[in-house]
Amino acid sequence: MKETKRASPNFSSRDSSQAGKQELLFALFLAMYLATVVGNTLIVLAIGLDPYLHTPMYLFLANLSLADLFLANLSLADVSSISTSVPRMLMNIQTKSPSISYESCITQMYFSIVFVVTDNFLLGVMACDRFVAICHPLNYTTIVGPRLCLWLAAVPWALSNAVALTHTLLLLRSVFCDGHALPHFFCDLAPLLRLSCSDTAANELALFVVGSSVVTLPFALILVSYACITRAVLRLSRPEGRWKALSTCGSHLTVVFLFYGTVVGVYFFPSPSDPDNRDKIGAPLFAVVTPVVNPFIYSLRNTDMKGALRRLLCGKKGSPCDALSV
Repeated sequence: MKETKRASPNFSSRDSSQAGKQELLFALFLAMYLATVVGNTLIVLAIGLDPYLHTPMYLFLANLSLADLFLANLSLADVSSISTSVPRMLMNIQTKSPSISYESCITQMYFSIVFVVTDNFLLGVMACDRFVAICHPLNYTTIVGPRLCLWLAAVPWALSNAVALTHTLLLLRSVFCDGHALPHFFCDLAPLLRLSCSDTAANELALFVVGSSVVTLPFALILVSYACITRAVLRLSRPEGRWKALSTCGSHLTVVFLFYGTVVGVYFFPSPSDPDNRDKIGAPLFAVVTPVVNPFIYSLRNTDMKGALRRLLCGKKGSPCDALSV
């Protein structure tokens, strides 16, 4: 009988072994990584430095951009060598040495869970914010005061860390045997559980119960909020008023459809014959594609954000950017 060990293994990825696709993958992920860093950093800086954007809605958006920025970095990076600022996936592709230490893998998984769950909760919080702004505009500043606003921004981070800590502590009880080839792009919970040779019933139960709650509760908030928003908008007599009310929700709704469309398409209608393939499709969408797309959605569809970005990039009047239109 082969002995199992709790030693710290090095996990390697089977997906980086196809030499013919290395350069294409490197160029694609490098472009997406740079777009993510630049886009989300600009949004955070624009909101932080522009006093016109110091409102609850943009505070939540800044937190969403921070979560996306950290998610892209930590999903693609080996936290043991984060000071190199070179994403781990890109380094693996170039060096053709797709390995990561056990400690770094667990840490990477922890923070990936934190930032994905934070994104999820923030989308629910932003829906509630839009509900108050549209359905109770006269009382908006009273209801969403500074203290409540800070609480609503902090609670998603606290809850996401609690979720990640639960999964991490349960995973640390698992035993990994001889095979450490991870059929994935980075350290994700489900593929790691399939590599374990110990009983993972508790892990799978926690993944189902906690995962379902994390998805359904914010989604329920979004559905209820937009049901109330739709009812309030339909009561408006002027089409201009309806358009103005709905335009403030356009960017948020686009991100919601992208995020939950991925959840439904990948995890609710998976390929039962190949769960590894399901995870390999879903994880890059959350970790790479969504953080790239979100800044463009919020900047291109939002006049205030475009103005703030213009002021950030061009500075005061008299700069060469004055001739550019927002």
